[in-house]
Amino acid sequence: MMAESVYDLFAQTAARAPGRSVLCYPATEGRGYCEDGFEISYAEAKGVIDALAKRYVDAGYGPGHRVALAAGNMPEHFWHYLALNSIGATAVTLNPDYLPDEMAYGIGFPECALVVASPQCIANIRKAVETLDPAVPVFDLSEPGAPLPAPGIGPHEVPADKGKRIALIIYTSGTTSKPKGCLISNASCLAAADSYTGATGPVAFRDGGDRLYIPLPAFHMNVTVFTFTSVLKRGNCLVMQDRFRASRWWRDLVETKATCFHYLGIIPPLLVNTPETPEEKRHVVRYGYGAGIEPAIRDLFEERFNIPLVEAWGMTETSRAIMNSEEPRSREARAFGRPHFPWEVRIVDENDQDLPHGAPGELIVRASGPDPRAGFFSGYLKQEKETEEAWRGGWFHTGDICRQDADGMLYFVDRRKNIIRRSGENIAAAEVENALVGLPEVKAVAVLAVADELHDEEIMACVVPMEGIAASREIAEAIQRGALGKVSAAKLPAWIAFCDKLPVTGTQKIQKGALFPDGGDPRTDSRSIDLREEKRSLRVTERTAA
Repeated sequence: MMAESVYDLFAQTAARAPGRSVLCYPATEGRGYCEDGFEISYAEAKGVIDALAKRYVDAGYGPGHRVALAAGNMPEHFWHYLALNSIGATAVTLNPDYLPDEMAYGIGFPECALVVASPQCIANIRKAVETLDPAVPVFDLSEPGAPLPAPGIGPHEVPADKGKRIALIIYTSGTTSKPKGCLISNASCLAAADSYTGATGPVAFRDGGDRLYIPLPAFHMNVTVFTFTSVLKRGNCLVMQDRFRASRWWRDLVETKATCFHYLGIIPPLLVNTPETPEEKRHVVRYGYGAGIEPAIRDLFEERFNIPLVEAWGMTETSRAIMNSEEPRSREARAFGRPHFPWEVRIVDENDQDLPHGAPGELIVRASGPDPRAGFFSGYLKQEKETEEAWRGGWFHTGDICRQDADGMLYFVDRRKNIIRRSGENIAAAEVENALVGLPEVKAVAVLAVADELHDEEIMACVVPMEGIAASREIAEAIQRGALGKVSAAKLPAWIAFCDKLPVTGTQKIQKGALFPDGGDPRTDSRSIDLREEKRSLRVTERTAA
């Protein structure tokens, strides 16, 4: 019988493979939970989840109730999510690093009946719920045996079809001042699993044969929708860590016998720049899977560690992913694969008119067949206008600038908001970042637009230098010159600001808006070095050579 919900999928796998491991944590001192390591089978996990579901029902919860989960990456995140799913309730995942005001919005906006909180964030949760009316009870995970409080708010209406019921509400950034709550149905979660487990090449996920290591946050769709549901479908094991730790990476992979891992673009460069360790030769990893890696770093990583890195594209709203996994994989920069059923894609201009092959434009997507939204998110919570705007013309508008070759291969250019408009030319911040990140002076980099009186906008690179390299004009000029040839002189940074570190979100994405938090002009910041004259000189040299 086909699974209609995430819990159904889990229960079916537990029935056919009860002894397999479903969840594992490497031993990690100071993590605050499972510090000695932890591993549990499908059968054991089902016992925990079913007992928890009964406690929820006995406390008065059922279909339509919404429960906020601020459990971080603890095992309890998965237990409560599946227990709630089994009774038809919805989990609202919250970033445990939220401040009280952010927590209050995350809990209050979806009208949650309960908050399940880890010790990490319990203080901020309690401050947050004090501001809400009606009051929302809190279940403290540091007291797991305590009674579950009765619901603080009644249930929402739910469809009879379990596939259409909302399994998760996941917040995602948007153009509005508050995060958007993406409504993710059971059907959307199951579509994500079909997408991952249907892949070929290095990412061919083996039934019962893979242990997937992921150090990303559980409140994000990558872990709870895309990865976890795929693991359940194949009867595999999810290996969790609380966060990325370069010093522990290879030790974790060896200790847990991980066969694959997920990464974000900032992870491979940091691993390439770490000293060699014995563990990096002892792993059994078949592939890494992620997005945002520059080809030079990918080649260095694959050569040193003998692990293929597979690039992909997806969003919280799409659930499914497009991946560059078919052999031979494209080695070109930012290639993320060809769309296959049920994907339909177009590259369009500002008026939704199709652009020719090779031209960059917005990627818009839909599902084949009578329902273009099949498998996608069910909408933005309480934002019907924004939902319909995103789906205008029957296509979901991603906000990502991409291009497509005649053979169907797709290439990521940048987020629309990261396009720098210089003298009428659109320059992708990601392209400049890719040119800089492989330089010997550069450990990490983020590129953004700054105002310019002559060109409307100019390019600023915020650089974290390699260890042992001191910030100076000489180093800034070397970085600027080093990128020449990788990009044209017009795309070189005209300003370089040296930073101790780059601020990141809970999902390890760089927060460009937090690089200069005071809201002043980045050009006047004491860390910023003006290289406009040097850029003009390099442009003259480039034109003369041509």
